[in-house]
Amino acid sequence: MDIKVFTGTAHPELARRIAESIGTRVGDVRISRFPEGETFVKFEEHVRGDDVFIIQPTCSPPNENLMELLIMLDAARRASCGRITAVLPFFGYARQDRKDQPRVPITAKLVANLLVTAGAERILTMDLHAQQIQGFFDIPVDCLYAAPVLVSHLERVMHPEAVVVAPDSGSVKIAQAFADMLGAGFAVVAKRRVSATQVVSSHLVGDVKGRDCVLVDDLTTTASTLVQAAERVAEAGAGCIYAAVSHCCLTLAGLETLRRSPIRQMLVTDSVPLAPELRDPKVMVLSVARLLGEAIRRIHEGQSVSSLFRLEAAHHL
Repeated sequence: MDIKVFTGTAHPELARRIAESIGTRVGDVRISRFPEGETFVKFEEHVRGDDVFIIQPTCSPPNENLMELLIMLDAARRASCGRITAVLPFFGYARQDRKDQPRVPITAKLVANLLVTAGAERILTMDLHAQQIQGFFDIPVDCLYAAPVLVSHLERVMHPEAVVVAPDSGSVKIAQAFADMLGAGFAVVAKRRVSATQVVSSHLVGDVKGRDCVLVDDLTTTASTLVQAAERVAEAGAGCIYAAVSHCCLTLAGLETLRRSPIRQMLVTDSVPLAPELRDPKVMVLSVARLLGEAIRRIHEGQSVSSLFRLEAAHHL
């Protein structure tokens, strides 16, 4: 099977970088809107029997981008592709992964069902907000981690005697992975969520005095969790404070919160596009295109992708 890479309109620049990293180009597909807003998709090149990868993060606006992806999957399936892999650098709706209140949906499961029904035969994604989402699918799911890319940069800017800080209990696992990769210390900030947009950090567990710190999380929107944790760390006498986040879904209000914070710089990936108004010296974007491209190449060739989860993978990409 020949490999074909296509993209929706969510993040064409990332798709272009991914395609270039594996020595190919983004395929021709026409995506347009009818006057009433319906999406129309047509693949403008032959895909019968090909190994097709459709790249589309379901970031803002999530409903529009998700529906576009579903229509692309259906069009590819009806064009008799050999295999269809949906590449979601960012999996939207991942925070709605369980029924934690009466009369609410499990939207992440619904999205999984929709992707499979539309024609996806494999999923390639990165840093799922909840790992159990992989179990929502009855098809293979490869979940990469941005940690190798982020850690590779942190090694160059942070003091060796650094501390990795989990800004809440939900990020302990990813923070511990960063600490292991960096050979750094580990600390946790306890957090209590007051509402969907407000959190309160209560206390710090761990020694950070006089040491560089990096707060790590998979996703940030308002930056409130990171900033409140940074304030606790600063009060405890930390040195330089950084943040490392896989998916930057930052709002303008979140950027203002970040600007006023003790965080020197927030490292993010290009899993979602960063709007021009969000570009700021405090936000540094690192590309995961080669990481995703290498995963696509290995999937196409039937090779293992598990080694891409390790730190050394980032050093040769």
